[in-house]
Amino acid sequence: MVKTPKALWDDCLGLIKEIVTEQQYKSLFASIVFEKYDDNSRTLLVQVPSMYVYEYLEQYYVHLLSKVIFRCYGQRIKLTYRVVTDKEHNLKQDVEGDDPVDIDLVPVSGRANKTPTVLDAAVPQDLNPQLDLHKTFQTFIEGASNKLPRTVGLSVAEHPGKQTFNPLFVFGPSGCGKTHLINAIGIKCKEIYSKKRVLYVSARLFQVQYTDAVRQNKVNEFIQFYQTIDVLIVDDIQEWATATKTLDTFFHIFDHLFRYGKQIILASDRPPVDLLGVKDRLLTRFACGLIAELERPNEQLCVDILTAKCRRNGLKIPEDVIRFIAETANGSVRDLEGVVNSLMAYSIVYNSNIDMRLAERVIKRAVKVDNKPLTVDDIVEKVCGHYGVSQQQVFSRSRKRDYVLVRQVSMYLAQKYTKMPASRIGQLIGGRDHSTVIHSCSTIEQRLKVDKSFLSELSSIENSFKLKK
Repeated sequence: MVKTPKALWDDCLGLIKEIVTEQQYKSLFASIVFEKYDDNSRTLLVQVPSMYVYEYLEQYYVHLLSKVIFRCYGQRIKLTYRVVTDKEHNLKQDVEGDDPVDIDLVPVSGRANKTPTVLDAAVPQDLNPQLDLHKTFQTFIEGASNKLPRTVGLSVAEHPGKQTFNPLFVFGPSGCGKTHLINAIGIKCKEIYSKKRVLYVSARLFQVQYTDAVRQNKVNEFIQFYQTIDVLIVDDIQEWATATKTLDTFFHIFDHLFRYGKQIILASDRPPVDLLGVKDRLLTRFACGLIAELERPNEQLCVDILTAKCRRNGLKIPEDVIRFIAETANGSVRDLEGVVNSLMAYSIVYNSNIDMRLAERVIKRAVKVDNKPLTVDDIVEKVCGHYGVSQQQVFSRSRKRDYVLVRQVSMYLAQKYTKMPASRIGQLIGGRDHSTVIHSCSTIEQRLKVDKSFLSELSSIENSFKLKK
């Protein structure tokens, strides 16, 4: 039976899904829609949601697309994109991809297509912005608690580097939408100014990169790379408290970017004045642009966020259930999304309708029932109990494999669930230094990406935190 052109495109997506990571597939390829295929001109037309996605695909994944299209459609296929330029008015533009080339087909393997890392600065245009393409202004629902930051953020995206809003310092409690907003700024800026070098990086990743650069005696190259960025977005900078050398290095990067009119966007869970351990020379620079506070969303904004998310995902949740979730989520956007994702999973797996009973069951497991913060001791106790080892063994200098694993998991979860700097976490877990904590967190993060059973195991431990609270 001869397959239709649409079925062949589905085969292309199936091959791509086996090659790239799940996040890359969801962020980029899942949004590509088959439009038509002309056999006479051997032209394949697909629709992409924005000019930014088109440019990103052409820059980083054109060879992968060429290979899978050749495998499914044959040789010399011309790929053309229909780019959505204005969603509100349904405006689109057709853009041709690179000319087709003859490809010696190599069997598709299960290896992800590699993009340049953030330290590969030799070729400036080959920069992966590291942005989450789902976190856009379109999906950032406006309300009284975020109107100012959202408005200013949009202005920064449209006019990066203007002195009035440079740097832009966004702060607010966990789960209020800081990461979503700063990603949205980066994505919008990249859509408008495709040639600008935009980079999102977490404070933790920046510190890991700096530590690696010191070990490899490449600090100058590290600084030079970051000085080439046009729009630098750094998340969770409160994690640098007491990281003196990291802060000193960032000072030189900040000063260079600011002097040359490059845009700097910073996010933290507290305002600059409360960043203990940060020297005045940096604090004054953090505060010289605009400081915008994101507050926890009120109940009505939570309802609006839930309604919009359900609409995007084609999910039907009764109004009374939406209201119940909004009342129970403690004003955390992250908790709202977690509840909706869990409801979707339960509904699909058990083929059941989403009702109040199911919502209450999910809420109990996904949302903290009070605001009592987790401590490092709480975390170590839970992790030790899960693995059946004692705290004394974990705090010891033993390099036994089981003890090292528990130690690393405890440090990773402490970094994730508390506001303590790495140096303090290390002191509380056996008197280790901050570099050990950073290394442990990096080790666990890498394992979580490739080991599904370990991911499930860690989720089980995290759920025990939520049930306790």
